[in-house]
Amino acid sequence: MDQHQYVTFDGFDMPVYSRWSYDPEDPYAVTLSFSAEGGRWVAWNFARDLLYDGLRSSAGLGDVRVYPDIDLLVIELDSPDGHAVVEMERVQAENFLVETTEAVPIGEERIDIDAFLAEIIKV
Repeated sequence: MDQHQYVTFDGFDMPVYSRWSYDPEDPYAVTLSFSAEGGRWVAWNFARDLLYDGLRSSAGLGDVRVYPDIDLLVIELDSPDGHAVVEMERVQAENFLVETTEAVPIGEERIDIDAFLAEIIKV
């Protein structure tokens, strides 16, 4: 799902083109990417459950926090490079989650343990 968001980054508001994505091969995670200079994308991966929980109440600790605000969903992102606040319409987040649960229903997530182990032991 591609859309424009207003993002506050270190105190400055700016419109930023963003993209939500979901990969059924990594069923527990969602990705929020932002368009950056030079055609690059900056991606944040976090738990799909965090997005789901954040639609109902404040959720998350650490680098990603999500909470509802009237008709908006607010996502706060912290990194060594700064602090960003993303506001999006709640209905857009709800629609995105519907699409992810159509691909992989919540509670039916599965990962290929053998493939995961093979990937992490490649050193």
